[in-house]
Amino acid sequence: MDAFLIHRLQFAFTIMFHYLFPQLTMGLALLIVVLKFNALRTGDESFNKSARFWAKIFALNFAMGVVTGIPMEFQFGTNWARFSAFAGGVIGQTLAMEGLYAFFLESTFLGLFLFGEKKLGPKLHFLSAVLVFLGSWISGLFIIATNAWMQNPVGFQQLPDGTFQLASFSELFTNPWLFWQYVHTMSGSVVTAAFIMCAVGAYYVLSDKNAEYGKKFLKTGLIAGVIVSIFQAFPSGDGQGKNVALYQPVTLAAMEGLFETEHGAGLTIIGQPDVENMKLDNPIIIPNMLSFLTYNRWKAEVKGLKEYPRELWPDNIPLLYYSYHIMVGLGTIFIAITMLGVFLLWRKKVFNARWYLWILMLAFPFPYIANTTGWMTAELGRQPWLIYGLLKTADGFSSNVSSGNALFTTLGFAGIYLMVGILFIILVLKEINEGPDHVKKKVSKS
Repeated sequence: MDAFLIHRLQFAFTIMFHYLFPQLTMGLALLIVVLKFNALRTGDESFNKSARFWAKIFALNFAMGVVTGIPMEFQFGTNWARFSAFAGGVIGQTLAMEGLYAFFLESTFLGLFLFGEKKLGPKLHFLSAVLVFLGSWISGLFIIATNAWMQNPVGFQQLPDGTFQLASFSELFTNPWLFWQYVHTMSGSVVTAAFIMCAVGAYYVLSDKNAEYGKKFLKTGLIAGVIVSIFQAFPSGDGQGKNVALYQPVTLAAMEGLFETEHGAGLTIIGQPDVENMKLDNPIIIPNMLSFLTYNRWKAEVKGLKEYPRELWPDNIPLLYYSYHIMVGLGTIFIAITMLGVFLLWRKKVFNARWYLWILMLAFPFPYIANTTGWMTAELGRQPWLIYGLLKTADGFSSNVSSGNALFTTLGFAGIYLMVGILFIILVLKEINEGPDHVKKKVSKS
């Protein structure tokens, strides 16, 4: 196999596995703050126990995120050394800040939240939850700022040796690509956390085990879920889509399977892109809707792929197209599920609607799929560029690392991640089965 392909597959595998964990911690951090706020507001100890319960789930995910994130940092040097040499003067800034500031802020105050409740008191314990939330979301900001620069490079200068160096810190963090990508990504993490909380709550109510906690989880998760699911579509998804149209129009055409330039372009609901014959098979289209959503005009021109040189087309248009449509389709389903849940909650029927609770309990994997396909859309859409318009992906990998070495380490990662993944699932299921009321007994020395 080609070494370049294996390098790409290895990084894709490690980053997709890694992102299963921070997407939950970043979302849970906000919902834990909500639970702690309700504990302060009402004096209800069950909210405190709920927050501590979810903090344990948070801690397990946080630990897994650290374990799976460290190899990715090393891959910049081992598998993508040429990219690191060219871009290290820019991305080194944000990656270092993510590690030194946000990571330590998050981990320090997570320790205080988990083990310092009695000494801190209610208000300071609530503050520690807020600081964990801030740490996790600042950490996300630095990572998204790095990716946003790769999508739309700004605030840099090119040195005589061809490498890039950060020229303006403020431009890096006012990158027009950054804001919408950041809020879209972070709200996606809250969707994951809300559905996970609802799934556990539904399990507790259906099994009549910890049912009172289950009802609190359902109420919190459904209200948060409907807000962020709608926010994902508008304004964050809409804003990010307009970014793509403005800065990467060829990507927009590939995402929509649009080969011909159209005035009043339709929005494709479903279809199969045929790249060889440059057409979309069996399409179901809403007329004029793509033009309106992109440019706020029903008859606006949207350029098709044929307008751009073939070498600038994304490498894998079918995978990009399907990833994008899976993300959008699931996002629409999330809005429907949570709106129905809030309606049933308002009618005071949700806890007795077993059919709906089963839907919630079984829906928990789908936000992970939606977030993963969302990242695939962003990364596949940027191709063939590693740094858009500046450095091709084919020019950024470590050409002196053989395909055999890359394949061997990829298989090693797969085996190790399988083992730690199984361990993680066992530990999480143990916490869920024990429930929020579980208190570890101290073992006295005889």
